[in-house]
Amino acid sequence: MNEKKRLYKWGNRKKILIFSIIFIFIIASITLILSAMQSGTIIYVATNGSGDFNCDGSNDQVEINKALAYVAENPKFTTVHLEGPNTYVISDSIFIGSNTVLEGDTTAVIKLEDKAGWPVEKPIITQMDSVGNHDIIIRGFEIDGNHDKNDERNRGKGYYNLIHFLNCENIQVHDLYMHDSHGDGLKVVKGSNIQFYNNRVYKLGHDSLYTIYSSNVEAWNNKITCRTNSGLRIYNTNHVKFYNNIINSEGEGGAGIEIQKIGPSTIMDDIEICNNLLYETNAAGIWITGYGSRYSKESAKDIYIHHNKFYKTGINPSADWAGGIVLNGFQNTLIENNKFDGCYGAAISHKQVTDEFSAPDSGYTTIVKNNIIINTQSSPAAGGGYAVYNMLKNTHSFILKNNCLSNNAGGNYMYASSTSDVEADPELVGKMSKNESLGEDFPWSEAMSAGPQTPYERNESGIQMGQEEGFGSSLKRAFSEFLRSLKRLLSSLSIQSDGAENFKTYLPLTVSDNGLKEETPNKTFREREYIDVGKRSDGGVYRDVILFELSSLNQTNQIKEASFSLFWYYPENQIRPKDTVLEVYRPEKWCEEHITWEEMEVDTPWKNVGGDWYDKNGILQGSSPYATITISGDDTPDNRYYELNVTELVQEYVGGKYENTGFLIKAREEDNNYIAFYSSNWQNKNQRPKLTIEYN
Repeated sequence: MNEKKRLYKWGNRKKILIFSIIFIFIIASITLILSAMQSGTIIYVATNGSGDFNCDGSNDQVEINKALAYVAENPKFTTVHLEGPNTYVISDSIFIGSNTVLEGDTTAVIKLEDKAGWPVEKPIITQMDSVGNHDIIIRGFEIDGNHDKNDERNRGKGYYNLIHFLNCENIQVHDLYMHDSHGDGLKVVKGSNIQFYNNRVYKLGHDSLYTIYSSNVEAWNNKITCRTNSGLRIYNTNHVKFYNNIINSEGEGGAGIEIQKIGPSTIMDDIEICNNLLYETNAAGIWITGYGSRYSKESAKDIYIHHNKFYKTGINPSADWAGGIVLNGFQNTLIENNKFDGCYGAAISHKQVTDEFSAPDSGYTTIVKNNIIINTQSSPAAGGGYAVYNMLKNTHSFILKNNCLSNNAGGNYMYASSTSDVEADPELVGKMSKNESLGEDFPWSEAMSAGPQTPYERNESGIQMGQEEGFGSSLKRAFSEFLRSLKRLLSSLSIQSDGAENFKTYLPLTVSDNGLKEETPNKTFREREYIDVGKRSDGGVYRDVILFELSSLNQTNQIKEASFSLFWYYPENQIRPKDTVLEVYRPEKWCEEHITWEEMEVDTPWKNVGGDWYDKNGILQGSSPYATITISGDDTPDNRYYELNVTELVQEYVGGKYENTGFLIKAREEDNNYIAFYSSNWQNKNQRPKLTIEYN
């Protein structure tokens, strides 16, 4: 009897649950039908007559470009969606404008026609405005470069690049399958804010990602097989992070990752390479080179390489730049906590690959610590199988600390030495030699092997421009848009619900974080791990400017509260003569690469040395801060964040009253009250500055 009651109760609950789901679905569908009728945002391209624009398998760029132009001319539309399973054959470039998404089903393919005969530097997808576009997203479909049916062109010479942008910013390319081309996958020249992720890239004719004179570049979760040149490459580009990528080759190509600097014009001092798996690359796993006339080593430094795996990198016996990491011309490179197994030539080496790639002067130091280096193999062109090999001993040097080494064919060192390195445990060597799990400690690698995943599903209906849409088609379209909206909502990693209408977003990463130092008025401070505020007893005033990206919010968001948090760490166990009254102001617009105590930009001085700011009343150099907090001189750092309420300033930025120029941080009375907080460059991400925003 009890069992029957239990089953009866469960049956009722099940019915209630089913009816609830049906009710929610009906309400959501009706709402979305009405919304879609009034303000649809997606234009559909198909080949079966169901799209807003329809292709016939020949010169399909004509219809795709009409769709993209329609989105560009009608602000209420944001997206062009390519339906699959269809192949769109193109005979000319596809042009995308600003604030536009070009997406497609995973079974939608853009393919270069046979014997296209295009001139050099004519890409398959490029920008609509020759001056430059912004806020571009390309995602979800396949691009076939049709290499074998266009074999009259040579690879790596600039022919048939898949995607190419010049002077563009805010670019996202993700969840694509890119393959069999003559040129680059994504090439960006003089761009900024570039994200390349979740792509599967197979045998392109140049680099999978190639950025030139650009900044703020990220690439992650890509599975790349090289055929010509590199998987990921930057040239005179700064503020770069490459992580969680898998890169290999099948007997062709160059380095897995290439970092290239020439001349003095660009600073490269903020580059991080971590958590990548590089295996069986044709040449070096990572190649780093700085060279050129008037080259300055101060402009090429501080590359951070950590927690990567290198397995049998440098398989080409004739490549003299084979190995795990091959580098020259960069100062203070830190290589730590990596695993090198079976690399050819040398696991880590200083080497000048050709006469062209030579770095002048001397004093280049590379720090190598806490790495595992085993089973290094000899290579006819690259060397005899050393763990660490310094072929530039007159200009370059290694500092080796606590590395674990074993079974390296040529020995552990050539022109290098260490007193703290140790021999690896035989059990560890045996385990890694069997290569039991290339993906160990890389949980994303198994998923990546299946190819790119896309959150976008094929739409089963569409309407021709100017035609009416029936109720059934409306329902299908509305439900499809409902699914897409729901999936986009679930994929938003940085926003979490805080009630039915309230949201809270955390912005732990900054666009830029720069110090201003009175004692060094002409120097730019970008790479420091701390934020200085106040004045030391021995002289010198310190201030800071910091900028958070707010583009994820818009003018329709109502900011309820914004909190700016700084982690106080200095001076430890020491009281100060005076209290520090911390203040936040709105700075005049400044250049992150050139800001100093005296200048906001190169050859553009501040009106007031030490920075121009506005207070909450809009007064230049005013004294009514947007936010303030007092830290007593009797207190010492207590291992926690200190928060400043910057709600009013963030409201003004998000609402469009002022352009977002970040925060200027200073002490009210700059005298004997110096303190320091961790900056956005600090190694512990849980102690970096953060901005927390609660909004409707």
